Amino acid sequence: MTTASSTSTMDRAAASSPRSPIPQIVEALKRVTPLQGLEESEYVWLATHGLERCITGGTTIFHEGDAAEAMSIVLRGEVHVRRERGGPAALFIGRSGQITGLLPFSRMKTYGGHGYAVGDVWALEYPRSMFPAMMQAVPSMTQRCVSVLLDRVREVTRLEQQTEKLTALGKLAANLAHEMNNPASAAQRSASGLLDELRVYGHEKYRLGSLCLDNGHMDEVGKWQDAIRRQSRAGRPDDFNQIQREDEVQTWLSNHKVEQGWKIAPELAELGVTAAQLEPLGAFLNAEALSVVLGQFTSSIRAERIAEAMLDSTARIFDLIRAIKDYSYMDQAPIQEVDVRQALENTLTMLQSRLAHVEVERRYAEELPCIAAYGSELNQVWMSLLENALDAIDDHGKISLVVETSGDMMLIEVWDNGIGIPPENRDRIFEPFFTTKAPGRGLGLGLDTVQRIVRRHRGYVTVESKPGATCFQIRLPIEQLLAY
Repeated sequence: MTTASSTSTMDRAAASSPRSPIPQIVEALKRVTPLQGLEESEYVWLATHGLERCITGGTTIFHEGDAAEAMSIVLRGEVHVRRERGGPAALFIGRSGQITGLLPFSRMKTYGGHGYAVGDVWALEYPRSMFPAMMQAVPSMTQRCVSVLLDRVREVTRLEQQTEKLTALGKLAANLAHEMNNPASAAQRSASGLLDELRVYGHEKYRLGSLCLDNGHMDEVGKWQDAIRRQSRAGRPDDFNQIQREDEVQTWLSNHKVEQGWKIAPELAELGVTAAQLEPLGAFLNAEALSVVLGQFTSSIRAERIAEAMLDSTARIFDLIRAIKDYSYMDQAPIQEVDVRQALENTLTMLQSRLAHVEVERRYAEELPCIAAYGSELNQVWMSLLENALDAIDDHGKISLVVETSGDMMLIEVWDNGIGIPPENRDRIFEPFFTTKAPGRGLGLGLDTVQRIVRRHRGYVTVESKPGATCFQIRLPIEQLLAY
């Protein structure tokens, strides 16, 4: 988009342009929906006293933060208003047949975005100083302007709430992508490594068969391998002595002329194998047979470990998917029997990528009942409160979660040891669009959503805060009859 001129240039252009005939302006005003039904004399007054604006397409009309001083009636064309720091989505579109800008009774002081003409725009402007005379000349403008104000508030609120939901969805998707990336990458690496190791194992198995050991010796080898596996499963070997074991094992392999002893020794030492445990094999196997038997055994151990890593990774992915399904209450009725503790744990799973340097303390009472609630909506509450707590401690600190019963209510507390809420902001934190976060990091609807959802459940939300200890308390009815 090319900015054609500034507002002052527009004013000079409008002043020098010939004014359109009054009957033509009146006909255009009659097509403005909020003005339909006016008396002919009222249309004439608006046409006569309005300052005509003919704006070339692409022209910047105002910038975000400029003072709002006039009401505009758009007769032709469109005006788009975008937030300069709020992404590419249009915040508001003023179309032909609409009343926009500063309206009577509005508390609007500045423009909330960057406004520019899309195509040529023809409009009438009425400065603030003309409002009393306009109300006197056109009495019904009071009701008409209030209706426009209410419609505008509803539309802006809807857009802001949609943006807040998309922002929350983006955060959730980023967290899940981060959490799933690690196990998915591990599973991919393990699958690739397993293919290579199976080829090695197959080759070693073939070499083992070519030794043509008798049944007695094969039984001895099998028993020895089973004993080492049982020893490994029984308890983790002492890592402190692993280097010493590895040196001893490698020395033993070297003395017995075992090929690639440097490759076999670390694997055996990690399993807890000592040089003494290799002696039974050395008693009946020569150097070539030892190389094949131990090579085949360590290859099988590596393949098993790779398979275990794949199982762990895929189990982690499965757990994340289960948590997502539980978090979203997929395929369930709107109202569920909600286990608050499990809901909090599912939310923590969604935020796992931010918890690396956070201590999470859980103080859950035993045998807590489930509550009848809109589960997916309550998850928005837990997500907002936990994200606020993480923001307060900058992802480094402590968060405490408390769940217990209090009479016929369920009490949930979310504590953090962050800097606290300044006293001057404490009474405003639940206001829509109030935020202390940097531009682009929040729209100020999180706690407003929390309060709205909790009230829908006939519950209460309160906050207590001081430096090092901030607590959000949620009280929800346990019995379904009390909530709905």
